[in-house]
Amino acid sequence: MPDITLLVLPEALPSSLSLPMEMLTAADQLARIDRHTDKKYSSLTHRFVGPGGAEIKTANGLTLKLSGDIDAVQNTDLLIIPALWRNPRTALRNHRNILPWLQRLALEKTLLCAVGTGSFLLAEAGLLDDKPATTHWFYFDSFAQRYPRVLLQRHHLITEAGNIYCAGSVNSVADLTIHFIELLYGRELARKVEAQFSPEIRQPFASHAYSAGRADVHSDEVIVQVQDYLRTNCAETLHMPELAKQLGLSLRSLNRRFKSATGMSPNSYLLQQRLHNARDLLRTTNLSIAEVAMTAGYSDSDYFSRLFREAMKQTPRDYRESVRGKLFTVI
Repeated sequence: MPDITLLVLPEALPSSLSLPMEMLTAADQLARIDRHTDKKYSSLTHRFVGPGGAEIKTANGLTLKLSGDIDAVQNTDLLIIPALWRNPRTALRNHRNILPWLQRLALEKTLLCAVGTGSFLLAEAGLLDDKPATTHWFYFDSFAQRYPRVLLQRHHLITEAGNIYCAGSVNSVADLTIHFIELLYGRELARKVEAQFSPEIRQPFASHAYSAGRADVHSDEVIVQVQDYLRTNCAETLHMPELAKQLGLSLRSLNRRFKSATGMSPNSYLLQQRLHNARDLLRTTNLSIAEVAMTAGYSDSDYFSRLFREAMKQTPRDYRESVRGKLFTVI
């Protein structure tokens, strides 16, 4: 049973809490439908907590009723820390009592997710020392000056360091929430939620997050070269045995090293890149499905459509219609 906690502060931007909560609630509702369970039953537990434990008027004037004080939360699966309105120093000064609570939850391996300038609270608690992190772009310089030990990622809107995540904006936390839904409910259900919440602007977590110790963030220079080659040539007909031979490796060694560095096989990585390109083409061009398949690297459009449907839980045509329906044209 997923247990979600959302931290509310007077300086909080409510949208940084309400959007992930709406997406998680949608995931829970879809899970009930898939499992044919009673509509009154919910596998998701969530609570809004904050200093004082009664209610808090947030930065935009919205008053949120709290489930209790932060001390009432002994453990939780996921804690969402909100973006803070204007200079975050006010929140740092007013809420020093939150820092030991964050430190305790981090030690218990709770998933901690800071939105925008909420990352200042994690950094102030010392939880981001020697770890990658990001924050709202406007506060990059002040963040770097205040927390020199943090590995600030100015070119990534999402970072992961073990159980600690940062999202640079409210849009980014939507991408990150899809990742959490996949962890809590599974890939298939995550894709369904993704299709409901603006699929035209969503980006897969693995394709653009800075993830410490995973994906492109690793020390195997040979595999970095392979990844770059696969990204650049993903539309071509590629043969992994030939690629391994060019690198002076056996196919078995290439597969082992690639999976050790990235968490997936070379073929899975290639499929991911091709589908990502196909989504862009479906979203931004009027190419036919067969032309999209060919451009993405598949001569057989039926085979491409099967792969796309397995990954996205909808056909290429349905995907195009869903994203095009949410775009508008200025006349």
